[in-house]
Amino acid sequence: MEAVSADAKMEANAESRRTLSDLSVGELEAWLAESGFKASHAEALLRAYYESGDEAGWGEMLLPRGLVEKLRGEFLVNRPEQVARQVAEDGTTKLLLKLRDGRTVETVMMTDFREDRVAGCVSSQVGCAMGCDFCATTKTGFERNLTTGEIVEQFLALRREAAAVGKNVQTLVFMGMGEPMLNLDNVLEAVRRIAPNELGALGWRQITVSTVGIVPGIEKMMEANLNIHLAVSLHAPDDETRAKLLPMGKRFGVEEILAAADRYQAKTGRPVTIQYCLLKGVNDSPEQARMLAELVGARRMHVNLLWYNPTGLSLKGVAYERAESEAGEAFVAVLRERGVVAHFRRPRGRDIDAACGQLRRRAAGQDVGTTESGAGSERA
Repeated sequence: MEAVSADAKMEANAESRRTLSDLSVGELEAWLAESGFKASHAEALLRAYYESGDEAGWGEMLLPRGLVEKLRGEFLVNRPEQVARQVAEDGTTKLLLKLRDGRTVETVMMTDFREDRVAGCVSSQVGCAMGCDFCATTKTGFERNLTTGEIVEQFLALRREAAAVGKNVQTLVFMGMGEPMLNLDNVLEAVRRIAPNELGALGWRQITVSTVGIVPGIEKMMEANLNIHLAVSLHAPDDETRAKLLPMGKRFGVEEILAAADRYQAKTGRPVTIQYCLLKGVNDSPEQARMLAELVGARRMHVNLLWYNPTGLSLKGVAYERAESEAGEAFVAVLRERGVVAHFRRPRGRDIDAACGQLRRRAAGQDVGTTESGAGSERA
């Protein structure tokens, strides 16, 4: 019988093995002790892994003989595999990463106003179950939640990508594939590894979690008290329009969602961002701007206006279009006249599959529509 090489055995067992980022410091301490090594190495090992985005940082450490080989044999490092990469003229970079079970997920590195910094956008689920009618991700449906480690590995992939071009990841948003509030335990645990100085050292205030308005999730994130930012994808000022765009709008009304955002803001002191994607002839009228101003005018919230990135026919067979520039400027003028802090998010990745879910669908050979006016990390 032909002997099976060590490498072949390792590859065959890859799917069943954990990534190193699946472990907390305490869990790695326990594994080290069980494996005959000092538990005190755990925090330094993980910190070096997070700082470099891979195992390269271990080369600078004085470690017991055999420990690195043992780690490589027990855990997956330098994962997930990058199966597609797009770079826009403005430097926005979109990665398609293959997970242990063969599924893929998108993550994005976006340029910043400062040359030495970038922003990162990560996914929380494979696909999405929210059914937002103008979103590319929803067309593939929901497959599964990402593990804590799979979320962390996206951040590490972005950190490697940024370092390769001499930049640092400055902020991170959970605005990629999926609804973070429906995988909140894993999202918050990933934040607890990415933010603190002991591991990822990104900083709590540098992280934003976005939701379509899952009120129980907002409450749970508030109770976690992690001092991170909340963004609400509103996209319409009234329940009727919103329910047509976002099916979740039938469950949680605009006032109920904003009331939950009020409570979050009151407890954490972190101003909430309202995301609003302008769709031609759907939610971009001056009257709708006035309605939105009435909703948020008395609140210390910021309205982030987004230019839509067309993604072809929706699930309902609608071909949504980007609002006209004149309509968008009139919309933001109405908000500002009424004292609302509002601005347009700077479009990024115009010449690549910028909208969430587009690159994944293209790699799968599915129709993805156009990529005009891409905004990088927008769910739209």
